Amino acid sequence: MTADRSIQDIPRPADIETAAERIRPFARRTPVFTCTAINVITGATLFFKCENFQKVGAFKFRGAANAVFKLSDKQAAKGVATHSSGNHAAALSLAARLRGIPAYIVMPENAPEIKKRAVAGYGAQITFCEPTLAAREEALKKVVKQTGAVFIHPYNHPAIIAGQGTATLELISQTDELDYLLAPVGGGGLLSGTSLAAAAFSPRTQVFGAEPEEADDAYRSLQAGRIIPSENPRTIADGLLTSLGPLTFEILRRHVRRILRVSEADILRAMRLIWERMKIIVEPSAAVPLGALLGGDFDFRSKRIGVILSGGNVDLDRLPWQKS
Repeated sequence: MTADRSIQDIPRPADIETAAERIRPFARRTPVFTCTAINVITGATLFFKCENFQKVGAFKFRGAANAVFKLSDKQAAKGVATHSSGNHAAALSLAARLRGIPAYIVMPENAPEIKKRAVAGYGAQITFCEPTLAAREEALKKVVKQTGAVFIHPYNHPAIIAGQGTATLELISQTDELDYLLAPVGGGGLLSGTSLAAAAFSPRTQVFGAEPEEADDAYRSLQAGRIIPSENPRTIADGLLTSLGPLTFEILRRHVRRILRVSEADILRAMRLIWERMKIIVEPSAAVPLGALLGGDFDFRSKRIGVILSGGNVDLDRLPWQKS
């Protein structure tokens, strides 16, 4: 995708509003929680948008539902396909089942068992492959050729981005004006939708991304002015391992104030705080924005801050603070 094409594909405010209407019968309007104890620790007033309570346990269902139900009957007839090791696979599988069309998912052999079971449980047809991007793409190419299914990219897709932006559209309606809004960034679909929705519907609100120090390709990409692929990322935030795409890079470059890098210790501390103080389950990737607030790289004190808790899919047999 060229830069010019990326600009043409950037969702407009009306696309996010239309996405919200399109997915309303299927997606949950997730709650916004506050926590006095965490406010005291951070010195700010935080509003947590709890996408861990979304269907499939993650924000990904918003984008997948928008992409699937936006297809014409002719386009959808042969189903949808993607490659994903996690939440997008489950989200697309459920959205396809709700529309009554097949879903074909390419997953790496080493994907967590809990995510394999979830995808299978939603009725998708799974093709396993070697755990490399090249193997994923080659397997997907074969699946699409054999089935005629429509490829729905996990993040670098206008309908996916517009769908993810509906979480922020809701958050803005659920809170008074926010000074800042933080979301995690991997491939950039959530942060792109978040920043577009904030720019359109709450222009005073500044958007920050948060990513692990050990997987900081988005930070380096925006610093360099070009996409720098992630190489051998090693982080407990396993949902944030992907590199930006041309479309998400262009949106973040235009609308995100800054990417904050978060240490593994601060990710773990944030995850435990949410579990212990808020009594809700979030996955490590969802804790990264709070980890950024705890890390102190930017002064957020005395501000009103929205935080997107992106998901809650955790393997309870392999919690990150458990000793092996």
